[in-house]
Amino acid sequence: MLFNSAEFIFFFLPAVFLVYALLARTSHTNVLIGFLVISSLFFYGWWNPVYLALILFSLTFNFAIATGITRRQQPATKKPLLILGLSINLGLLAYFKYTNFAIDSLNQWTGLNIPYTNILLPLGISFFTFQQIAYLVDTYQGRCKEYRFLHYCLFVTFFPQLVAGPIVHYNAVMPQYENQSTFQFKIENLAIGLLIFSIGLFKKAVLADGIAGYSNPVFASAASDMPVSTLEAWAGALAYTFQLYFDFSGYSDMAIGLGLMFGIWLPLNFNSPYKSVSIVEFWRRWHMTLSQFLRDYLYIPLGGNRNGGLQRYRNLLLTMLLGGLWHGAGWNFIIWGGLHGLYLVVNHGWQNLTGAVPGWLNPFRWKPVAILTTFTVVVVAWVFFRAADFASASKLVQAMLCLSGCSLPADIGLALEATGKTSLIPQMESIGLTFLTAPGAVFIRDWALYGTPLILALALLAWFTPNSQEILRLSGTVKQYAAEVQIGNLNTRKAKIWALIAGMLFFTSISTLFSDQPTEFLYFNF
Repeated sequence: MLFNSAEFIFFFLPAVFLVYALLARTSHTNVLIGFLVISSLFFYGWWNPVYLALILFSLTFNFAIATGITRRQQPATKKPLLILGLSINLGLLAYFKYTNFAIDSLNQWTGLNIPYTNILLPLGISFFTFQQIAYLVDTYQGRCKEYRFLHYCLFVTFFPQLVAGPIVHYNAVMPQYENQSTFQFKIENLAIGLLIFSIGLFKKAVLADGIAGYSNPVFASAASDMPVSTLEAWAGALAYTFQLYFDFSGYSDMAIGLGLMFGIWLPLNFNSPYKSVSIVEFWRRWHMTLSQFLRDYLYIPLGGNRNGGLQRYRNLLLTMLLGGLWHGAGWNFIIWGGLHGLYLVVNHGWQNLTGAVPGWLNPFRWKPVAILTTFTVVVVAWVFFRAADFASASKLVQAMLCLSGCSLPADIGLALEATGKTSLIPQMESIGLTFLTAPGAVFIRDWALYGTPLILALALLAWFTPNSQEILRLSGTVKQYAAEVQIGNLNTRKAKIWALIAGMLFFTSISTLFSDQPTEFLYFNF
């Protein structure tokens, strides 16, 4: 069941919210929590009921391990339980997500022909596994105390964040569960939640899905060994760059909006990353909860920056390689993670080298240059993230960087011939521009009329408009949420304007449900 599907918007969400609102008037907090857990398990089982057994086992096992850790006082008696918990969690993730990848790699390296296993990747396994790993580690380190199993179930399964995050820390939501006012129906929570949800739905249904038609053909052509020109490669890479941006931004907004409808504040997970002036800042803004997890539970345990520059760079590379592997079972994702690890090493190294250099002598201190440079290297890395395999990714990157010469689509050459401007062809070839001999993936006329204006419009939105939390002046913690949401302003003129905007965005997005089949969020694949 997708957040942008008719069954979710018109049936599941209204039914769940209506029952929840009725129960909130008369029932105990545990009844409300139990109802949300049952609803969330139904939501998860909608895709494949078989995997309900997996998530129920995961819930029971991890809570039992955490309880055992809490009741033991000595580290020597607690550590074996932690190791057991981490091993089972990582073992299940490895089995479901990486078995066929390991078989494929082994077959390629050894020439064997080991058959693939018939494993269907359970939705959200990467997210709820990491979430529970963090809980076990926090419990071992004394940052979590034993709580009730029902609360723990809601912490893991709450449907707005179950399938694609954000990765929630137990201590971020438990104070909310223990506060009875959290589960009281509040019209202001519903209003603000619907506003954020509507903004996210528009980003996904209209913006992200709207640009997908200009990225998919390019990557499909590269995968099928069709020729791809430099212009087409950049067109496809940029289209995917903004497709992924608005797809994940839309999902993050919808998750936070849905949580707030039920009185629960989820952590922010996306903060205009294409406005970043460095790769370091990019990873503070992109998938924020994953970045925090990798920092706290991988980079710092590896040693962080405590043992000098070389160790720090090694830890950065290892962290990002494993972060890439977390995103997907394929060498493309490992290379993508490795590229970002290398970017971070270069970023930190450059800062160390130029720390004492005046800002006006360092071009990367000029904000437009820094943003454009960061954006460009991110675009190149996204090619490996999106491409079907390493060969097609390499083909696109070579075309983008003109490593085999810069090329233009055959359509342009044919258009020049048709208009009698053939004299321009030798002039363009003299400066290193060649023409493909076969038509490529992008029909240039359609791209010029629709694709390019759409890319420019999305770039303007990403770079120059406020994001959802800036519109509502929200920050990343529950206490800040409570202080900054201007409940008393809901009846002001400004609030009415935003309500009108939310309605327009919602109904514009809904219209796409009747014209196109809703598509999965891209992060559902991870």
